[in-house]
Amino acid sequence: MNALALIAKTQSLIASGDIVAAEAALVELADAEGDHALMVVLEQLPPKDILAVIREYDNSKESVINLLVTPQMFARAVVIEKQYKDLSRTHLRGMMNSIIFREDADPVEFLTAIGDLEGGSEALADYFTEKWSRIEAFARSGTFDAVEDDGEILSETALLASAYVKPRVEEDEVADQDWMQLAWLLRHECPDLFIEMLLVLRAKARAHDAGLGEDEDMEEDDGKVETSDTDRGKATPAALDALDADEESAI
Repeated sequence: MNALALIAKTQSLIASGDIVAAEAALVELADAEGDHALMVVLEQLPPKDILAVIREYDNSKESVINLLVTPQMFARAVVIEKQYKDLSRTHLRGMMNSIIFREDADPVEFLTAIGDLEGGSEALADYFTEKWSRIEAFARSGTFDAVEDDGEILSETALLASAYVKPRVEEDEVADQDWMQLAWLLRHECPDLFIEMLLVLRAKARAHDAGLGEDEDMEEDDGKVETSDTDRGKATPAALDALDADEESAI
């Protein structure tokens, strides 16, 4: 099957909601014709279709798509992931951890690509939402131990002043390939992006404390779609249409 035919087949499967079959078709291509052939196809798929496949992270198996997706492809997918309205962020955290910390990857390259896009800092804030107090402690004290933190919320000026301080903990002490390591890399390798992400995270926390729904303080209707039918390898056409409609503005 040539590249154009496979692209059409993959997009048709994704549009119908059969993500498992779409991924299987891509894997079959890589097995038959090699990684280069798969890269040719991935480069021509729109971000919403790449996202539909890579967000179905399964830590029981290794996905060739996750192993090959480039930082730029991944970043364009990450900034539109919010359209799935997955309030648990399970898929977002799973795919970010599996791809950013894959064996051959440079995590900073992926983080930089995300930060370069509009909506990148918001996507990172979504990733850290459940760890807000620990991230604030890390920003204030340089450790994730809230006991050592006095609870003070650093101003943006103070954050900038502390951006380049020597780490109190080394990366290998928090090398969990999860949120602690990602936060460490952001603060010490991408400090401007860390501060931008933290300011967004604070805004989300204030909105939550004020009793607002998810992102109500930012926009009344952002086109998000429910995820009950997008989990477990299935996505509804309506969900994918919502992603398609918002993709250009999100990127």
